[in-house]
Amino acid sequence: MKLTLRVWRQKNADADGAMSTYEVDGISSDMSFLEMLDTLNEELIVQGDDPVAFDHDCREGICGACSLVINGDAHGPERTTTCQLHMRSFKDGDTIDIEPWRAAAFPVVKDLVVDRSAFDRIIQSGGYISAPTGAAPEAHAAPVPKADADSAFEHAECIGCGACVAACPNGSAMLFTSAKVNHLNVLPQGAPERETRVLDMVAQMDEEGFGGCTLTGECATACPKGIPLPSIAAMNKEWLRATRKVSR
Repeated sequence: MKLTLRVWRQKNADADGAMSTYEVDGISSDMSFLEMLDTLNEELIVQGDDPVAFDHDCREGICGACSLVINGDAHGPERTTTCQLHMRSFKDGDTIDIEPWRAAAFPVVKDLVVDRSAFDRIIQSGGYISAPTGAAPEAHAAPVPKADADSAFEHAECIGCGACVAACPNGSAMLFTSAKVNHLNVLPQGAPERETRVLDMVAQMDEEGFGGCTLTGECATACPKGIPLPSIAAMNKEWLRATRKVSR
């Protein structure tokens, strides 16, 4: 395939950025999207140009580092991570726009790389448990209803990629934060910090400058791990419960 790529180039966080156009040829439909970018970078290096900076690590859809907006969609046209998106999703002659996440809380570092440490600070503010576990407990030592266990596992699948923020017209992090809150709050091990966790994590989310949630649902649509939209409602319920209990 021969493709026209319009890529966001920005030297550093303080520089102005702009879209640059590149032509790539000989792209196989079996390549992943990141392998296609590798091909582009090899050509740029040979030409003596600065390669395009983009985040990646596992390239297995696990770490969430491959955060790109492709033709206006977080992670591209398929509901998957960018590293698991293959060029068979495009056709010969296509023009592809490639941009970084767009959110005030995710400042651009260089080109397609953004600083997502705001997510780390949200987790640090309350994403822990103080319940001592010691050695590995016996199976079923702490009974957990199946519905609660399923919910915890479902929310634990969040990889913190930030697609929810990138897809949200308000730049909200409610889906991410709700996944982290609900993951622990439904389990008995998370009970000691149940109230402070949700209050602290929501407060930190607001402090980081993420936008407000208006339940447009774009976050859940873009999430590569399928975190459900009702997760936000569950966190709001936890937050209301916590504020009433703390105010007493």
